[in-house]
Amino acid sequence: MKDRSQSSSIRTKRSRRSKKLARAEAKWTAARAVRELERLGEKRNVEGMARFGIRAKKVFGVSKPKLDELAKRIGKNHELGMKLWETGIHDARILGVLISEAERVSAKQMERWVKDFDNWDVCDGSCCHLFVFAKAAWKTAFAWTRRKREFEKRAGFALGAFLAVHDKEAADGIYVKFLKAIEREAWDERNFVRKAVNWALRNIGKRNLRLNQAAILSAERIHRQNTWAARWIAGDALRELRSEAVQKRLRL
Repeated sequence: MKDRSQSSSIRTKRSRRSKKLARAEAKWTAARAVRELERLGEKRNVEGMARFGIRAKKVFGVSKPKLDELAKRIGKNHELGMKLWETGIHDARILGVLISEAERVSAKQMERWVKDFDNWDVCDGSCCHLFVFAKAAWKTAFAWTRRKREFEKRAGFALGAFLAVHDKEAADGIYVKFLKAIEREAWDERNFVRKAVNWALRNIGKRNLRLNQAAILSAERIHRQNTWAARWIAGDALRELRSEAVQKRLRL
């Protein structure tokens, strides 16, 4: 009788736990999240975003602090993140990025999502909050630097810029290799590509003294390419990388 009683008690606890988990999982659906985003959106934000080059077919104008707060309320939920992305709504895609689980992001998913990038906000947000922590981050970053479409190519260099900040274990050699990709594509005058190339160059050059020198030499070679884009990328990067503030910090 005692054994049966213990067994019965265990089943009851498991059953209660399962029901609790089921209720938690059912709490947030894509439809409910979209309704909440629509409620939180502001027209003035949509107009402000457009002034900064953030345009999408459908956008509610939810501010980043409110997106962060909603993501915290929902918690990590990779399946929901995927569904939110598929809505095509800008705010829902950013929310989907925030609640997705980096360890579950595959190269295939990254490839699907990059083809949907239609502005710098969703591009940089995906790279900053999710893709940079994925297993395929480095391989994908290199591959995307050769893309033709503006935001796919930007994603490659943005990902390189974020890796330079977040990947504490990467050897200097992989960054030296990425500098070659930067030099190769420094001719691209398109605004969002050019700025991302410059961004990656500066971030690599601020990792340590060795990479600072490598990035400075790379920038000097870029400048000698003598195109408008190359001169802008190199000139802006050299000002920062040679600055007293950066040199002092790297020598501490």
